[in-house]
Amino acid sequence: MIAFAGEQEQPGARFTLDTTLVLIPVTVTDSTNRFVLGLHKGDFHLYEDGSEQTIANLSGEDAPLSVGLLLDTSGSMTDKLRTSRRAAIQFLRTMNGQDEAFLIEFGDRASLTVPFTSQLEEIQKRLALVTAGGLTAMFDGAQLALHEMQKAKNPRKAVVIISDGGDNNSRYSRTELESLVREADVQIYAMGVFQTSIFSGLSTEEVNGPRLLSQLAEQTGGRAFTVSDTNDLPSVAARIAIELRNQYVLAYRSKNQNKDGKYRKVEVKITPPPGIPNLKVHWRLGYYAPSK
Repeated sequence: MIAFAGEQEQPGARFTLDTTLVLIPVTVTDSTNRFVLGLHKGDFHLYEDGSEQTIANLSGEDAPLSVGLLLDTSGSMTDKLRTSRRAAIQFLRTMNGQDEAFLIEFGDRASLTVPFTSQLEEIQKRLALVTAGGLTAMFDGAQLALHEMQKAKNPRKAVVIISDGGDNNSRYSRTELESLVREADVQIYAMGVFQTSIFSGLSTEEVNGPRLLSQLAEQTGGRAFTVSDTNDLPSVAARIAIELRNQYVLAYRSKNQNKDGKYRKVEVKITPPPGIPNLKVHWRLGYYAPSK
């Protein structure tokens, strides 16, 4: 069981994680990038800070999702907003009746425009009204999403960010956001158009934005997808949705019972079944232990 405790409102504040059962989402693909399903608990080996753990449970079922959609509405998205809406709607169409989602828009500031709902048409209606303008408060949007995710009703949680670049107008810093992401039990996926040709004249934060998104996604077991053509965004959205529906979740109780609040690194290895070599594995890289 994983639960969040405490509130988080100001920069530098921390999420605390009270855990009796650690959940590690894992995606397995083969050499052609196809999802590998049908693996068993004995095929996985999980290590925490180098010490092998006993996997209590392996779930490969399509469990309900709680999803936060983050849409970049800054001025640079003006010509990309129509396709970004299509991508968001494509993702929403893959969700089922037990899923829930919220929508955050970030331009000069980040705003929760549709709170958690299972009536996903509410988000689609809002998306039709979105306009672009202003700077990019992406870090603030991600922080707001992690805070809102504390209200999720489903244990499987993901944030999907649709953006075309880095941050240039947030109160939250990169370091603060990285800390919050490591503490939160949320997978982060990102999709957007990141073209090196547009980097001339941009700030360091804007140039490094795509790299940071990739690092944040990797840390949580998610992924960042980049495209050079906005028309590819809807297919990327579909890819993310399919990945979320084709994951394993490993559950274990840590052998380290110290409530020291320290970050613990997690590593997942697989013994490939005969005839399926060269498997690629993505997983949540770690978590913070509970504090006394």
